[in-house]
Amino acid sequence: MASPRHHHEPAPHPAPSHIPLAVRCTAELVGTAFFLAFIFGSGIQAIQLTDDAGIHLMANSLTTALGLGAMILLLGPISGAHLNPAITLAVWWTSRKSGHGISSQAAVAYIIAQFVGAIAGAILTNAMFAFPLVDWATQDRSEGHQLLSEVVATGGLILLLFGLSRTGRTERFAAVGVASYVGAAIWFTSSTGFANPALTIGRMFSDMFDGIEPSSVPAFIGMQIIGIVAALAVGSLIFRSGDHGTG
Repeated sequence: MASPRHHHEPAPHPAPSHIPLAVRCTAELVGTAFFLAFIFGSGIQAIQLTDDAGIHLMANSLTTALGLGAMILLLGPISGAHLNPAITLAVWWTSRKSGHGISSQAAVAYIIAQFVGAIAGAILTNAMFAFPLVDWATQDRSEGHQLLSEVVATGGLILLLFGLSRTGRTERFAAVGVASYVGAAIWFTSSTGFANPALTIGRMFSDMFDGIEPSSVPAFIGMQIIGIVAALAVGSLIFRSGDHGTG
């Protein structure tokens, strides 16, 4: 049976408090860099191999899902493998009173590491494929349906983690659950399911089909924040304490 603290932390894994914050932040930086590299690298490879847009998206979603699952398995015991400021914010908010989650200081440090990791991952991927290190994206993503998609994509991700946490199944199912959801969101949303403020910033640095032009970024992140708030509200209603089993 899962420890009670797991019922208050919508995170892939509870972050061990005994591990130094610098180590945990390094894990978040490295993991987020790989996360971005999975997205950009698979996109570049697919475009170089074929002109079929469907294959581009399939390669992108499959690689991202598999790679993300591997990173959660690898780094979950170190930092919790948030790899996403949306998750870090949700974990901090839901555990701020219990004292069993992540402190405000650690949350800020995690988020900084995630943003740095996303930018580093974009630059590294550009270098691996002999592209300019910074190749600003030109993909406009400012249309209303794309912004709505980001609310849905982010909200669904946070709701998934909230539910796994409240039902005591985080450690067993987070890696496959989060990876599966992220892979699916690339297909079922018109925004291709960014659902991650750090990766949204990182995606500005490469002019590929999965990039986003800088002017579209503020609205995207704003919608992601709305998704977080909505998911926490819905999750609190659905997974009320005492109304669920531990699975």
